[in-house]
Amino acid sequence: MALTQYYGTGRRKTSVARVYLRPGKGNIVVNRTPMETYFDRASVKQVLQQPLAVTENLESYDILVNVCGGGKTGQAGAIRLGIARALCEANPENRSVLKKGGFLTRDARKVERKKYGQPGARKKFQFSKR
Repeated sequence: MALTQYYGTGRRKTSVARVYLRPGKGNIVVNRTPMETYFDRASVKQVLQQPLAVTENLESYDILVNVCGGGKTGQAGAIRLGIARALCEANPENRSVLKKGGFLTRDARKVERKKYGQPGARKKFQFSKR
């Protein structure tokens, strides 16, 4: 018996998530840990489930995620994009709904690099005329 599996890659800030969708009961496992223990904030858990809720697939797929880099919020955003891409691969009819919700757009905002001669990316040292 062949295993039916759909794959999606998600990125956000410096986080990269590899998401695998398999037909199942709705379990989400992040880095071999249940989602409830890996993510402590309820808002982050809700972000993960948004693409599933929009496409009405909360209990249709088991989700396995490998995520690295960044913090928990960036990782959650990366997983959300990965889930949305995998749902498009599983059923192309989901694409219009996910696109309308903005789940297929990669959030390109990153931390701006520090510049030399300045204490940060935009901040300047105090100017003294005399």
